[in-house]
Order: sequence, then structure tokens, then C-alpha cells
Amino acid sequence: MSVAVDQPFLRLHADDNIAVAKRSVPSGTPLDLGPEFEGQSTNEAIEMGHKVATLPIRAGTPIRKYGQSIGMATVDIEPGDWVHTHNVERGTLSLDYAFASAVPPDPEPILGRTFQGYRREDGRAATRNYIGILSTVNCSATTSKYIAQHFDQSVLADYPNIDGIVPLTHKGGCAMEYGGDDHRQLAAVMAGFARHPNIGAYLIVGLGCETAQGAFLADNHNLVQITLPGAKAEPLPLIMNIQDQGGVAKTVKRGIEVLNEMLPEVDRVKREPIPVSELILGTECGGSDGNSGVTANPAVGIASDLLVAHGATTILGETPEIFGGEHLLTSRAKTKEIGEKLIERIKWWQHYAEMFGVQLDNNPSVGNKKGGLTTIYEKSLGAIAKGGNTALCEVYRYAEPVAKKGFVVMDTPGFDSTSVTGMVAGGANVVIFTTGRGSCFGCKPVPTIKVASNSPLYNRMVDDMDINAGRILEGATVEEVGHEMFEKIIAVASGEQTKSEAQGIGDEEFCPWAIGPTL
Repeated sequence: MSVAVDQPFLRLHADDNIAVAKRSVPSGTPLDLGPEFEGQSTNEAIEMGHKVATLPIRAGTPIRKYGQSIGMATVDIEPGDWVHTHNVERGTLSLDYAFASAVPPDPEPILGRTFQGYRREDGRAATRNYIGILSTVNCSATTSKYIAQHFDQSVLADYPNIDGIVPLTHKGGCAMEYGGDDHRQLAAVMAGFARHPNIGAYLIVGLGCETAQGAFLADNHNLVQITLPGAKAEPLPLIMNIQDQGGVAKTVKRGIEVLNEMLPEVDRVKREPIPVSELILGTECGGSDGNSGVTANPAVGIASDLLVAHGATTILGETPEIFGGEHLLTSRAKTKEIGEKLIERIKWWQHYAEMFGVQLDNNPSVGNKKGGLTTIYEKSLGAIAKGGNTALCEVYRYAEPVAKKGFVVMDTPGFDSTSVTGMVAGGANVVIFTTGRGSCFGCKPVPTIKVASNSPLYNRMVDDMDINAGRILEGATVEEVGHEMFEKIIAVASGEQTKSEAQGIGDEEFCPWAIGPTL
């Protein structure tokens, strides 16, 4: 898709009754969308990313964007009127899931492309090489950070193949049912990070009396004692509890000793050519605007399709931001059973929201609405574009290990940090993150590529944004920007530093999803 540079508005589908503003325009701006709209102009100022009516829309009838309904008009809307929350409500959709009825053929395989990654002894492919300190509970978070802080850049300068020491701390780990859903999910997340190929070695630090016992984690996820080849001392302790060590200071001292033994061994790994087929891309959008689904997300979809053609895996998360557009995924699910897995998750989310007296339409956020997004249906249709056009091969639970090749869905919340944490725990070794408002994000130990949906954002936050998808509004094609993203993914997987990494972002974004009550 290419966009005419001089036109101020973009009509995305022949069935649409709105157009999207490519830039902010004053009242009286001609719509300039073709002969059938000649003489039409805006009746008020329209901000970039916001919608203007191109046809008369009667109260109670659908607002259409991307050729799909994104809500219902609450009043009569005339051509040239601003279309947003003041005259639109979500309404109720009646969707035809048409399971596995339009499964696209597998793309023509692309062979031979590699990236420069780390090959672990067990065969896994890594894009970074970190040592992780996993805190089982908030009570051991400070201790974990103290251990990591000892290893500043002056210490790590002697170990050029190590990207850093990351303390994976969080606010939970206790006051929940032992062996319950929250406990098991937290354990799955922590095990996913401990086993992540980007973690060359790890240490688990607990308090000792918490619910999320390190022993439970080790026993239930087949974590074994760390024994590093060439280490002079006895096998390094997998779990270190503050209460057993005799307090914070003694735990920090012992933790530093353990990591000092790890450093030389973790540093031995070297980058080597690895097939692109071993990449697992996590896709995320946060701080979205009305152009996210027009520029950045469809371009990610192109990159996703290219990765799938190379035999790799791409993950679409944020189930609440699939709501309202799930029929576009169920129809391309490889089997009816895969499609039904997605609908089961959608229904779970509706029930989950109702338990707390809220609706899934509480999303879009305040910032999303300022950027032009009106309903969750509109946001979802734009977000789904990150999944490209290949077949849906599987639906995974939160933090579940991702084993399938191709395009998959993981059930994650819409909150960026929590969503990406789940995908990384599942094995994502690169993340691409689109934004229209300006989210700043990193998630160690995995690099995050940031994509701006519009040029004003990119120029304003150039130190944070890796790619400017706003070029699509200025004449570049979605395909061109999608190929640019694909090449950036390969470069970053090969060691090129992202702008988030350059600023050291990613220590605070480990955010496991807590689904139950704090007791």
C-alpha cells in the first residue's frame, strides 16, 4: 500500500464511511479523496490520526474503518464531521468466526539467510548474553539489585561477550495461594526467563519464607544445579535464600562470589551464523494512536510474513486488543481447534473483566483516545495487523513455551510490560514494539526495536525510536517499511544495539502477570 503525499486524509477501504487524518488540519480543509467526495470539507479542525466522516452516518448505524465496524453512531453524523468518542459508542458486534475457512497457503520458503547469534550448548539460539538474578519475591528484590550493582561497566569491561547482569525483580511472590493459579503462573514466568537462551547463567535469590519458594520453582520446572564448565569451586548454588545466608549483607557477598565464578565461563560464547528460522519475534503495540493501524502495525505484519517465510516464529499478544477483531484470526486458523482456543481465551477475558465490574472497552486508554482511537474494536483491528497474513498456527497460554513455527498468538494482557514479559518467558528472542504516542520500553534480556507510527513522534523522540513508520504517510509503501523492519530485526539479533539498549532501559520491565487476589 502506498499513500498519496499531498492528500491530507486517507481512506483505508472502499466500504469505509470515514477517513483518517494524516496530519492535523483546520476546519474547511477539503477531503480530497476522489471525484465522489468533491466539494466535501471538514466542518471542524481534525487532529492527526483522528477520523472524519466521508458519508452521512445515521444514529445507530456502524462506523466503518478497515472495512469493518468499529462502533455505532450515537447521533446523526454528516460528511466532514469529526468522528470520535463524543458521537460513537462501542455497540455489540455479531461476528462470524468461520473457523479455518480462509486458511492462507504457506508462503514460499526463503532459505539460507542467517543472523550472528550465540549457539548454546543445548542447541538453542540466543541474540544476547546476560547473567540473570531472579528474585522469587519482592522481599529479595533489593538484595538482587545490590548484587547486580556490584558489576558495573568497569567490572564487565573485562568480559566483552557479556551484555550485562540483569536483576529480574518484581512486586509479588507472596500473599497468594500456594500451588494456585498465580503461584504457578509466576513460577512459569521465572522458569521461562531462567531457561531463556539469552540468559547464559542465572542465580535465584529468595527470602526463605515466601509463597513463591525457589525450591517449588526448581522442582516443578526441571531447573537443575548450575555447574559451569571449568569452574574451580563446587557446583554453584541455584537458589540462595536471605534467611539461610544470614541476612542481606551476607547474601550480597555470597552472590557476588557466585557471579564472579560465572563471568569467565559465560564470556566464552562467541557469535556465529544461525538460521533466521530460529528467531522468535514478540510483537507489541503501546501508546497507540489512530495511525498505528495504518502505518506501523501493517508494516510489522509484512516483517512477520517475511520471518514466517524464512521458517521463523512471530507472536501476537494482548488478547484484550484482539477483542472485536478475533474473527479475522479464527478464519485463518489452520484448524478449527486452534480457532476455538482463541475464542475460549476471549470469553475468559470477558468473564474476567465482568468479575471486577469493568468492560474490555475500558481500553483504549486516555492517551490512545487523544491519538484518535475511539473503541476497542478500532484498536484491535489495527493491532491485529502486526500478525501479517499467514495462517494462525497455535494459541498459547501466558508464558507457555512457544514451540510452533509460523504465526502464533499468546494470551497476554494489554499492559505492555506484562505482555512482553509473557512473550519473553515463552521464548521470544527479539521484540518489536510500535507506538503512536511515544512509549519508552526495553525488556532485558531481549532487545526491543521501537517503531514510531508518525514522523512528528519520531522526530520528537528520535533518541528512543529505531524506525519511523510515519514515512508511509509521506509516500513510502507499507512493504518498503516492512522490509526495513525485517532487516533491522536481523541486525539487532546479530548484536546491533537498539536505542532502548543504548539508554540502559529494561531493568524495571520484568512484570509477571498477577491474575488473582493479594491475600
